[in-house]
Amino acid sequence: MSVAPAIVQAADQAARHWEGPPGAMPLGSSAHKTAVCAMFRETFNPYKPSVIDWPKLTPEAQDRLTSLPIWDIAVQTEGKARLRMATYAEGCGDAEWRTAIGQNAWEEGRHKEVLSNLVTAYGIALEPEPEYKRPQDTEWAYLVTGYSECIDSFFAFGLFEMAKRSGFFPMELVDTFEPVIQEEARHILLFANWLAWYRRNLPLWRRPWFELRVLAVWAFLGWERVGLARGMEAEKPQDNNFTLNGSKAVSDADLSPVELMKVCLEENDRRFAGYDTRLLRPTTTPTLARWFVRAADAVGAITGRKKQQAAG
Repeated sequence: MSVAPAIVQAADQAARHWEGPPGAMPLGSSAHKTAVCAMFRETFNPYKPSVIDWPKLTPEAQDRLTSLPIWDIAVQTEGKARLRMATYAEGCGDAEWRTAIGQNAWEEGRHKEVLSNLVTAYGIALEPEPEYKRPQDTEWAYLVTGYSECIDSFFAFGLFEMAKRSGFFPMELVDTFEPVIQEEARHILLFANWLAWYRRNLPLWRRPWFELRVLAVWAFLGWERVGLARGMEAEKPQDNNFTLNGSKAVSDADLSPVELMKVCLEENDRRFAGYDTRLLRPTTTPTLARWFVRAADAVGAITGRKKQQAAG
């Protein structure tokens, strides 16, 4: 079953562009909260995983797709994210956030369905899925999920663009995943603005403890991404660092880490360009990436000058 191209294009445009009503929108205010939740509701893309026409791949393209070391962790990540967000939403005392985060959870479930349909369509074998358990500490689980998506989406934006440029995969397959990638931008936009609102509305006495929890989340995610936690407890560790070193799997271009980071930054800016500029963008990972690029460029310039002086 196929959907008319005009309908698909209209839905795609609506998902990428949103402007709130004019007027002040201070971070943490009621106007800010209402605008963020309206953005998330009004940019919803109604695609249905069950009607996606998966393109036929050449043997070479199918081998490249099936050999990517991401499918188990991708499916499981979406399953955990759905449950963690749904559980947090259930306990939200604010109706607007409860609805928006609940919708986010539903969309995570839809991502899982897309991935499940893909692996079935292309005969990708998965490990049995673990039992998804409701978190005891819902705030911690939501923070871990939100910050994790901010990190992974930043790199996914760049890797997805490299897959487009390389032609390693048919454009039909790339186009099929485009709504999912843009949806991740919406998700982390929602999280970044929820976080800003939440921080500003916490009682003063709770803020130090919350900021300590945020630091603990970053420490946990750093520990997880260097493979220490998973490597020690899993017989077959998943490649949790794929978003950091996966450019060779989606492109034949020999990109340096600095060049890849520049692509990620360009794509990050492009993905958020259509949304109201009064909404806060995720900043930590892009800021770290910009520092890394500037430092690398500065070292490269110094090295280049020394080589010229030595040659002269």
